[in-house]
Amino acid sequence: MNRFRYIDLFAGIGGFHQALSSFGGQCVFASEWDRPAAKVYVDNYQIEPQGDITKIKEQDIPEQDILCAGFPCQAFSISGKQRGFGDPRGNLFFDIVRIAQFHQPKVLLLENVRNFARHDHGNTLNRVLQELDKIGYRVHYKVLNAADFGLPQNRERIFFVGIHRSIGKADFHFPKPTGKICSLDEILENKPKGVKEVKRADTYFTRENYQPELSLSGESILPHRPIQIGYVNKGGQGERIYSTYGHAVTLSAYGGGIGSKTGLYLVNGIIRKLSPRECARIQGFPESFILPEAPTQAYKQFGNSVAVNVVKAIFQKILDHLEIAKNNDIKKEAHKYTVEEGIWPN
Repeated sequence: MNRFRYIDLFAGIGGFHQALSSFGGQCVFASEWDRPAAKVYVDNYQIEPQGDITKIKEQDIPEQDILCAGFPCQAFSISGKQRGFGDPRGNLFFDIVRIAQFHQPKVLLLENVRNFARHDHGNTLNRVLQELDKIGYRVHYKVLNAADFGLPQNRERIFFVGIHRSIGKADFHFPKPTGKICSLDEILENKPKGVKEVKRADTYFTRENYQPELSLSGESILPHRPIQIGYVNKGGQGERIYSTYGHAVTLSAYGGGIGSKTGLYLVNGIIRKLSPRECARIQGFPESFILPEAPTQAYKQFGNSVAVNVVKAIFQKILDHLEIAKNNDIKKEAHKYTVEEGIWPN
């Protein structure tokens, strides 16, 4: 695909934008109703997101090759009330359908929480597949973990790739794990500012001196998951302490406890939350990414974002798929003609 055009719905701070622009894509439209997140989008991409997508007419949106949307997950999340399409936020999915039906982009790339596939005993998932099928898309879906794509964060999300039926029928395959094992320790800041610390006296440790095992060559065998080593208070969500040899727990836009949104970690003898920059790193954002001024907004925004590395891996597979489909179509067309006729499809 040459210079392709994409739109970024429910854009947040631009996780999809980060990924697709790295392949040379041009963002021709973005929508985000949350003003602090929209400001960060402008600061980083110089594109002003439009507001409430329900009030934007599909004919006012530019044509696009790719439609991206991490549509609101609260209606389907385990931590929420799981009302699904009975929640106004769940109904925003149908704005994706409305826009895709009008523009018929080649590809849909959507994301939601892992629980989406199980919501309402699978009925919600089936409804999504049916609606996208009606407007011309073959849809593939899979739960992927950011931890399998070079990011030290346990973050499982379901991704949907819709391929328009006008494109050949080559099978689409999601990316396989990279095999790279990393630790939270690799991305920590030396002296983060404004990060709340917890007094050691308030903490009960279960495994204070956790160390990774060593390979035969003496290298550390890092755990490919979060490692809880203690807790504060009653050990509820946001009160558990983890080792930096393992991964971070899933960043969240919501939640309580002293370690809310990031979890607590034992770093150089100090128990603390992650910093906004560390949150950016474990979501795959570059060092050049301009952070919001308020840490509370940063935690919320990165908790809502897609993991950039995962989207990059998926999009590479999309490009591979489109190339295979194109080549298959050329081969099929070639069979319609003979060399003697001197005709060959472009």
